[in-house]
Amino acid sequence: MDFEKKIKRLEDIVQSMEGGDLALDNSLKLFEEGVKLTKECHSQLSEAEQKVKMLLGVDANGNPTLKDFDLDDE
Repeated sequence: MDFEKKIKRLEDIVQSMEGGDLALDNSLKLFEEGVKLTKECHSQLSEAEQKVKMLLGVDANGNPTLKDFDLDDE
């Protein structure tokens, strides 16, 4: 699921839970799904932030420093 779909799903979960019409079991399931989606979105945002930082780097001569981003390098 892409980032935008995850955000939309989180919005749907929040609306459902704010309605207050859910059984406790359903509320817990939605809460767990929301926590999982939140972690996934945070991870995607962190990765994107690292890519942007790497693309904006410059060397001593003012030339852009380009390097492929790889999470395994961290």
